[in-house]
Amino acid sequence: MRRTEHMVACRDGVRLATDVYLPEGEGPWPTILERTPYGKREVSRSERTEADPKPAPREEVAATFTAAGYAVVYQDCRGRYGSEGEFVKYLADGEDGFDCCAWIVDQPWCNGAIGTMGLSYAAHTQASLGCLDPPGLKAQVLDSGGFSDSWNGGIRRGGAFELKQATWAFNQGRLAPETLADPVRAAAFAAEDLHAWFARWPWKPGHSPVRHAPDYENYLFEQWTRGPFDEYWQRLGIYAKGWHDRYAAVPTVHMSSWYDPYPRTATENFVGLRDAGRGTPHLILGPWTHGNRSQTAFGEVEFGPGATVDSWAGNWRQYRLRFFDRWLKGDTAVPEEPTVRVFVMGGGSGRRNAAGRLEHGGRWRTGTDWPLPGTRFADFHLHEGGTLSEAPPAAGAAPVEWTSDPANPVPTVGGAITSMEPLIAGGAYDQRERDGMFAHRAPFLPLASRPDVVVFQTEPLREDLEVIGPVVAHLWIASDAPDTDIAAKLIDVHPASADYPQGFAMNLCEGILRCRYRDDPAAPKPLEPGVAVPVTVELFPTANLFRAGHRIRLDIASSEFPHYDINPQTGEPEGAWRRMQVATNTLFLDAGRPSRLVLPVAPAE
Repeated sequence: MRRTEHMVACRDGVRLATDVYLPEGEGPWPTILERTPYGKREVSRSERTEADPKPAPREEVAATFTAAGYAVVYQDCRGRYGSEGEFVKYLADGEDGFDCCAWIVDQPWCNGAIGTMGLSYAAHTQASLGCLDPPGLKAQVLDSGGFSDSWNGGIRRGGAFELKQATWAFNQGRLAPETLADPVRAAAFAAEDLHAWFARWPWKPGHSPVRHAPDYENYLFEQWTRGPFDEYWQRLGIYAKGWHDRYAAVPTVHMSSWYDPYPRTATENFVGLRDAGRGTPHLILGPWTHGNRSQTAFGEVEFGPGATVDSWAGNWRQYRLRFFDRWLKGDTAVPEEPTVRVFVMGGGSGRRNAAGRLEHGGRWRTGTDWPLPGTRFADFHLHEGGTLSEAPPAAGAAPVEWTSDPANPVPTVGGAITSMEPLIAGGAYDQRERDGMFAHRAPFLPLASRPDVVVFQTEPLREDLEVIGPVVAHLWIASDAPDTDIAAKLIDVHPASADYPQGFAMNLCEGILRCRYRDDPAAPKPLEPGVAVPVTVELFPTANLFRAGHRIRLDIASSEFPHYDINPQTGEPEGAWRRMQVATNTLFLDAGRPSRLVLPVAPAE
């Protein structure tokens, strides 16, 4: 294997640091491209296998593909590591990626066929260039990223701001070339305490922990303060939905996981490209946290030895090699993968294992489409007294009220989270507060004990119920504040047992809506005090087998912090508020204003 180094010029003259790895012998060869902001020669934490959990350096990954007859190209994104220019998060990668592809196909060692790969941001870069249908692009493997709609997942979520953008800006600002080259700036970052900053709101431009990297702080507050879904959110790089009809018509893999920020992105890109007739999309959804596809335990839950991608693919590198062999080399001896492959959580023993985790278990299921053909969308109504069932609501059911105090938000306990170190981590947890988690307080009781968490659950199920697909809550609410959030969380309640005498309330998926965006995300409007309005909270998709004896539970609240930013409930502009207001919120349950959870009940195999 031979490596050469290049500074590849973009259309505006900015040069991007690029490494090319070539096989021994004579080309030309098909080429695999990864564009990353994390350093083209840095170790990639996700390039690991079940057999060898030590992360592999990119050079070692390149060696796998060059040995199989591929040229491999790694490129630093603009303004990162060896590349020139100013780092503009997400928004420069479409044109830069196109220009990189154009350069590759002009090289004598490339046979004109390019495949792209990469995790997270390196999946975002893939979707960006794929939107522009660059020369040579023939196949893509997008792993946990590729924004279908960043306003609804990845930057904002139903209008609420994902605070992983703040922690990412801080952590990456510390690693920026300008910081590493400036001892004073590096010392300033080192002296900051994110735990302290996350206890002090609101942040202000020039007065935040990211202020030492002004370019990072600038884009952070730009994203934070652009609340309405306008043209800002429909730009190349953060809104692939707008390009599905002209996206490169190539085979694609869209992979994510239930405790990752991007299962909605993966499913929406799969469905959007399928409906537009653009290429051959494939979908893979596992039980993992972000990029941890060769592990089996996340948070406090163990999903079993079959939970890894390695259990059916050999390992992730082998899967990608087979995919590229089929679509870049035209090797028809390589069998095509199922169109849809999802891990259905559940079915385990429910015992506590030696590592202290709940054995929830699970298994893989394949299909020809998403949602699985034959799925039944069942309405589970929210009833007076906190019950959840398919029975219709009563005509005179009384509403439920709670007080939402922005100064005391409901704390995050696991979920679809990444990049929030050192504050919180993603995964499946018993839904109770505990020592060592940010914003949790003694006496560390279940979240359901809080007066601002409203709980609805079924009776213990008489038979198993398998749920696979998108999850939505249609609710009727009112508030005495001009704005509030409605957060919804789907939970599998394990019954009491010798190992878990209090049971185990395992989070599956969640969603949130900032109510000013309830009717039109592009045109926010305040709530009228006491006026009932319908709202829709789109939870992330999931796949779970609710076993007989378990309960299906839906928790409703008006905050989830620090996963999402605090809504001050004053109606002030996003990211620029100064006051907080306590709100009394109401959830209606009567037949005239029914509130319901819609679950995708999977067909039998």
